[in-house]
Amino acid sequence: MLVQSKQKFYTLDEYRELEETAEFRNEYRDGEIVQMTGGTINHSRIIRNLSRILGNLLEENSYELFHNDLRLWIPRYRRGTYPDVMVIAGDPIFNDGRKDEILNPMLIVEVLSKSTKDFDKEDKFRFYRSIPEFREYVLVNQSEFLVAQYIKTESNDWLFREYEGESAIVSFASVEVQMSMSEIYAKVVFETDETELPQ
Repeated sequence: MLVQSKQKFYTLDEYRELEETAEFRNEYRDGEIVQMTGGTINHSRIIRNLSRILGNLLEENSYELFHNDLRLWIPRYRRGTYPDVMVIAGDPIFNDGRKDEILNPMLIVEVLSKSTKDFDKEDKFRFYRSIPEFREYVLVNQSEFLVAQYIKTESNDWLFREYEGESAIVSFASVEVQMSMSEIYAKVVFETDETELPQ
């Protein structure tokens, strides 16, 4: 006979304490702690390219770019997560006065992986949309030259745009800068058979 073990639920403070010494990063999902899947080499290359080039493009503006080591807290859904890339307009707003948990990204970029692509496209996007400052969501496919983009309009609708092919230019509407696909995918090798590892 199978005995189902009782699932442990954690308070936000318990999660934060565990996360400070955790070997791998974990998401907080309303009491549940879930280990994040690790990245592939292509995933890492794309995040590096976005962070370096997009960060440089934004340097002269009032925007600040953060990559996947800063936690985003989503109050409505009681979720703590680590987006691949976030851009904030002005000063970051910290949750509970902490310096490792922010509330106000306007642009979020996620690099899709096989294990998380459906969650990133659906549930995670719904969670992100509850953030008042959130204006743009960009999903980068790590297996081909393909970028999906959602832009919030003045009427609070979301406009979908897709970029495909190595020669395409991606316009980050919320921050008014552009990057070429060749810059986003620099050194990415699509035919590599990659296995995701814990982060």
